[in-house]
Amino acid sequence: MGVTANETSSSFYLPAIQLPFDLPDEPLPIAEVADLFGVTHRTLHFYEEKGLLHASRVGPMRVYYVEQLRRMAIINACREVGIGIAVIQEFLEELVTARSQDDADEIFRTTLARRKRELTADISHIHRQMQQIETLMTCEEEERPRIGTNPKSPALTDMERQCLSLMAEGYSPPRLARTLHIEFDDLRRIEADIIEKFQATNRFQAVAKAVLLGVVLN
Repeated sequence: MGVTANETSSSFYLPAIQLPFDLPDEPLPIAEVADLFGVTHRTLHFYEEKGLLHASRVGPMRVYYVEQLRRMAIINACREVGIGIAVIQEFLEELVTARSQDDADEIFRTTLARRKRELTADISHIHRQMQQIETLMTCEEEERPRIGTNPKSPALTDMERQCLSLMAEGYSPPRLARTLHIEFDDLRRIEADIIEKFQATNRFQAVAKAVLLGVVLN
């Protein structure tokens, strides 16, 4: 059996992590490695393409020696905490500079600490988004009339009711003016009065409040 330069490297240090299995004495074929780590052959090939792993050959078989199994265990650990392939590549390249086991362990701890900070930032971002959702939902609840109450609708002219009804159907301002046979400036004034009467900030909010109050049909 031929042994390539990638199979063993006494000068290369890897972080000491707990493995979920005992390291074998002999190289393992790709099928067994895939089963061992719960991945597919394609995943292992992908890691090889990215330079994260190196397979050897024993006759027609692709095999992985002990050092590559240890590398795979570290790659798996990184992937499980969401570390990207590019970062793993940089991490493994930095490991080459390690001159002792302590150096390798420290490089690994630094990589994990960086990922932990990223996750902490993600959590903060998610919390802000959740708070924003709660705020939006609360505003929606406050605007919706409660059961058993009869909120007073604003007094509208016939023209305003016609205009509001067409607004609810999605008519654009130019189309509204043509349909109601009024000048565009007159339409703008009517819309402004409707928005003010519903204490809204724009035509869409005025329509939404009108629907909630039952002034127009949804």
